[in-house]
Amino acid sequence: MRYILFALFCLTIFIKTDAASVDTISIYSKAMQKEIKCVVIKPTVIQDETVQLPVVYLLHGHGGWYSNWIIRVPELKDYSDQYKMIIVCPDAANSWYFDSPMDSSLRYETYVSKEVPDYIESHYPAIKNRNGRAITGLSMGGHGGLFLGFRHSDFYGACGSMSGGVDIRPFKKNWELSQKLGDTLNHWDNWNKYSVINVIEAPLKQKPVVIIDCGTEDFFHSVNRSLHEKMLELEIPHDYIERPGAHNWDYWRNAIQYQLLFFSNYFYWANKEK
Repeated sequence: MRYILFALFCLTIFIKTDAASVDTISIYSKAMQKEIKCVVIKPTVIQDETVQLPVVYLLHGHGGWYSNWIIRVPELKDYSDQYKMIIVCPDAANSWYFDSPMDSSLRYETYVSKEVPDYIESHYPAIKNRNGRAITGLSMGGHGGLFLGFRHSDFYGACGSMSGGVDIRPFKKNWELSQKLGDTLNHWDNWNKYSVINVIEAPLKQKPVVIIDCGTEDFFHSVNRSLHEKMLELEIPHDYIERPGAHNWDYWRNAIQYQLLFFSNYFYWANKEK
């Protein structure tokens, strides 16, 4: 019996040793002149230094932080191993993932779309082209996923959103947005320019592969449905999912499984065709 228990103990150690691991790192932002925390989830296969892996940048929501996702959804380690991808969760405070036109100290578009990937690709075995990069997130991070995905479609091959605030104009009094964009009386052009529903109109040399997911009981449901309908009118290919669910972790814990499968399929075919 002792030998059986010892064997099981050794097996447990072996399994834990071979599981995906989580790094908490600091990445310096030259644009904002400060160190900012970031979580990096690495699959087991990363031990093979010859393997180049795709990266999904996974963004938190308003009030969230860099470790929000891994705390709430520890299964991300399993998904990282299953799909053999690196998952990166940068901190972006309550920035909405853009460079504020009103506050020069908030430059999170530059940080997330340039400085973080530069660091990741110089310190981890990441694929260094758009066929190996995707970006998505929840709520504010859903806005960020599509906002950055479309504005930097030459960099990200795929992008997504879960319960995203994809049109910020109906929410003039929420989330300190006016501090970042200016008041709606004098700076309405900023609100138009920084809303995803308008960002998608810009002509693109390379179109990203897109997935959008939102619950039917979510307060962002109507703006997501409007985005979906506009993308159909503009003939922008995308996967659109809506199902029962509210603006909460129960929904996002489920949604992230669809999104990572979607990105895994994109990575497979994009790199197979090279």
